[in-house]
Amino acid sequence: MSLSERIIESNKGLLSEMVQLKYQAMSENAFRFFRGTCDLFYQDLALWKAIPKSPLGWICGDLHVENFGSYKSDDGQVYFDLNDFDEAILAPVVLELLRMITSIFLCFDFLELEEVKAANMVQVFLKNYSTVLVAGKARAIEPRIAKGIIKTFLDAVCKRKQTRLLDKRTEVKKSKVVLSLEDERHFELEKDLKEALTAHLTDWLKNHDKSPYNFKVKDVVFRLAGTGSVGTKRYMFLLESLQKKGKYLIVDMKQSQPSVLNPFVKIKQPEWSCEAERVVFTQELSQHMPCALLSYTIFKGDSYVMKEMQPTEDKIKFRLIQDQYRDIYQVIDDMALLTASAHIRSSGRSGSAIADELIEFGKRTDWQQILIDYSQAYFKKVKKDYKIFKDGFESGLYAI
Repeated sequence: MSLSERIIESNKGLLSEMVQLKYQAMSENAFRFFRGTCDLFYQDLALWKAIPKSPLGWICGDLHVENFGSYKSDDGQVYFDLNDFDEAILAPVVLELLRMITSIFLCFDFLELEEVKAANMVQVFLKNYSTVLVAGKARAIEPRIAKGIIKTFLDAVCKRKQTRLLDKRTEVKKSKVVLSLEDERHFELEKDLKEALTAHLTDWLKNHDKSPYNFKVKDVVFRLAGTGSVGTKRYMFLLESLQKKGKYLIVDMKQSQPSVLNPFVKIKQPEWSCEAERVVFTQELSQHMPCALLSYTIFKGDSYVMKEMQPTEDKIKFRLIQDQYRDIYQVIDDMALLTASAHIRSSGRSGSAIADELIEFGKRTDWQQILIDYSQAYFKKVKKDYKIFKDGFESGLYAI
């Protein structure tokens, strides 16, 4: 199949009007194109016959530099960690590393930094990943122990108040607080769907052990967010406290699709009740502490991951630190620590390798240059594919 046929095929079954917005986002630059084509990455990787052997682990499946960020957990603490598990699966951990280090090459190219600097940073990532594996102890990053730009970043997000999130996401209409439709990422729902969602979440609030039971639903909209997940169903709810006037929560409800790695990973997987259970299971294993209200639900036959949206949620904006090489170095080093920690934390669970196997893998170095060479070559392929895609998008090839 041609590149355009592969892209169109991979987005079949998604909301067509939202897929057009996804294509528009993918046309911005090669890095965002890469983020929106995770399935193409694994289709191409399946053709490579020299993938080094590695232990099985619970991987997020779509690891790249934009899939780390800050969040508040149920314990009230703010952490910096992996934060996207839509494609999570039991697979050789080397797949996680290949996707991540390819993203480093693409991110540095986006930032207009020399390729040699990207190659050096990839070596930094793999070296620290291996060092943490060999130590065999999972670690976490929170404000008290963070360093450099991550500490500055976490200290800043910790100061954000709930009113910041409400100011961004809500407005007052007829003396009532509602979700704002002025935000270009928010879309109004048809009346019947809105009523069905409100009834569903009301039931969830009353009966689910992870829900904030002392809240009621005030409003709901369709929400657009991310790149790869654009086209799936995603809703945002405004909840109001039944006990404290003027206190609100915002909850995200995101549809889970089968992992794009399914056709390429021949490892026997657990039997999940739904796709969202897989996502939540992996996230709870991999993060030091899961994000607040993390759970899943079934609505009209589709499964959804639930979580609280918070003012402390954010990502490192690499464009703002592109001239600060030392800061970028620290961020990539921390991302390596967190990746290794996630693999250690989820070791020995439901088919994944035990920690001893990960430690032995970390001691080996024979696989590292092989990954670097592949990722460096593949990053150049992505740039060529992006140019083909952008030309096709601008010519109307992807229009409905």
